[in-house]
Amino acid sequence: MDNIMMDGMSFDMEQEARDRLRSVFPDCFSDGKLDIDKLLSLCGEYIDNDFEKYKFEWKGKTECLRLARKRSTGTLRPCPEESVNFDETKNLYIEGDNLEVLKLLQNAYFRRVKMIYIDPPYNTGNDFVYEDDFRDPMARYKEVTEQTTKSNPETMGRFHTNWLNMMYPRLRLAVNLLRDDGVCFISIDDNEVHNLRKLCDEVFGEENFEGHIHWRRRHNQPNDKTKMIGLVAEHILAYAKDSEKLCAAGVGKIDLTGNFSNPDNDPRGDWASKPWKVGSDQSGSRYTITTPNGVTLDEEWMGEETTYKELLADNRIIFPRGGDGMPRKKYFRYERAEEGQCATNWWDHTQFGHNQGANDCMTELFGVKNVFSNPKPVELLRGLIQISGAKNDDIILDFFSGSATTAHAVMQICEETKQHLNFILVQFPENLDKNYAASSGKTKKQLKVSIDFLDSIGKSHYLTEIGKERIRRVGAKMLEEQNVQTTLGDEAKPPLDIGFKVFKLDTSNLKTWDSTPVSEDQLELLFERMNSMIDRVKDDRTDLDMVYEVMLKLGVPLTMPVIPMEINGKRVYSIQEGTTLLVCLVEGISSEDVEALADYDPTKIILAKSSLADDTAMSNAYYILRNRGIELKLV
Repeated sequence: MDNIMMDGMSFDMEQEARDRLRSVFPDCFSDGKLDIDKLLSLCGEYIDNDFEKYKFEWKGKTECLRLARKRSTGTLRPCPEESVNFDETKNLYIEGDNLEVLKLLQNAYFRRVKMIYIDPPYNTGNDFVYEDDFRDPMARYKEVTEQTTKSNPETMGRFHTNWLNMMYPRLRLAVNLLRDDGVCFISIDDNEVHNLRKLCDEVFGEENFEGHIHWRRRHNQPNDKTKMIGLVAEHILAYAKDSEKLCAAGVGKIDLTGNFSNPDNDPRGDWASKPWKVGSDQSGSRYTITTPNGVTLDEEWMGEETTYKELLADNRIIFPRGGDGMPRKKYFRYERAEEGQCATNWWDHTQFGHNQGANDCMTELFGVKNVFSNPKPVELLRGLIQISGAKNDDIILDFFSGSATTAHAVMQICEETKQHLNFILVQFPENLDKNYAASSGKTKKQLKVSIDFLDSIGKSHYLTEIGKERIRRVGAKMLEEQNVQTTLGDEAKPPLDIGFKVFKLDTSNLKTWDSTPVSEDQLELLFERMNSMIDRVKDDRTDLDMVYEVMLKLGVPLTMPVIPMEINGKRVYSIQEGTTLLVCLVEGISSEDVEALADYDPTKIILAKSSLADDTAMSNAYYILRNRGIELKLV
């Protein structure tokens, strides 16, 4: 009967690292312990003892790594009343500090995410809300939930250090969630791009750097007489989990650019052209070509002469300027569409959107200007999703989700391509009232617009309410457009997943799992902990809260269907993930009840320890299920 009690902890990163190391160097482990001397001897010449080698260090880095590895006892509580299509959707919206949320997602989403996009604080001096101080993370989250946005002024002397301490543990956790063919995109501006590049080189590995995208965020030309260089672009760093596996899986292509037309009425459709002559830095095949006007050209060309003649006969070679120009090869739009177009590291606003366009999009959705400050354009996120190669139920994660542009882009792509991509958004519930009281100038004016808008729709004054409302409105608009098209006689489209499940970060539902520190003056909480063996579940928690915490801790995705049912007169929850998991938390479970549960042939049954009368009842349940090949877990 060993190990039938769940410990209520999140994913153990250290144990996973040890297991990976053991799989490669099994002879370096003895009695479950790593023999570091043997490991070093096996590495031999690959050991670098040079203390002057290049390193990226800052104050607090070691503590950050410890913070990332510290397991969480928190949970994510479901909020069906704030969700859309809670029981059917495959999308998640999670409110809470993303550090703790990332820890809690480790079990269920380890190596399941295809793409990560984040738009973290740029460290401008006044855009901080995450303040990690390495105390108990859940206790810290409860403290900062209600406080205003933190500033990080340069005058405090730890400007870059604070930002790195915020980013490092989050990226360490995030990389675990990526599939082997996954990719991560991070938006940033000039303030921290240099540090972010070094940070990502360490977390992902330099060999997995895929590119540095420069996105023109402004469509107009700045004219600031106080600056030598006007800022019109931001940066997006791209890293693969494993570049080789990303390439093998197939990278995505962006929408076609170029000027396609059909001036000669070619029956194959629109076309563009490219030089047949090789460039100055290329080599090719040398032979003579005679233009339609009789000019002889002796050059190096892109293909062999036989290939040229075949293309000429197929009307794929043109001579511009009435026959006097250098030969060019036609390529047709349909061919390029099938092949796809590779992205470059310069993303112009004409194709990938700009800040003003993003603001206009928000205004159209909400009917009010400036509800959210500096949203990203949908076109930008669509481009990133395209080049990631995401398809067929892949998961897109954004844990600095802001105005929920990522969800908007995912839903648009699904509508247009009939694919089924899924998103997970995470956002800290910033208190806009507190931010408003602490702000001034343009920021205060913008926050007033946000607060007034939330009042108009009857929502509380938190940033997360804006993101959720955007997803609702995008989904409603898509359904409306789909219904109009069907009414007009267009072919009915497959059902869209316009829903999302809302979850909120909180301490564990079980008193015995809650590790939040208790001070001496918190007598009521102290007595509650002492009496937790009598009444283990917190008074304000529901069966559904418990079911989803069990799913989190067992590694079951939160989008799996949870079906309430009755078995032998007892309330039971059935969770389908290939196989069946049964959760029963009611009191007074008898041997007959256990037999009835077993008749449903689940792979695992979860019972509340308090449901079983005594150790004898627990033993009976264990042996009944063991004989049926069913695992028993107690909470």
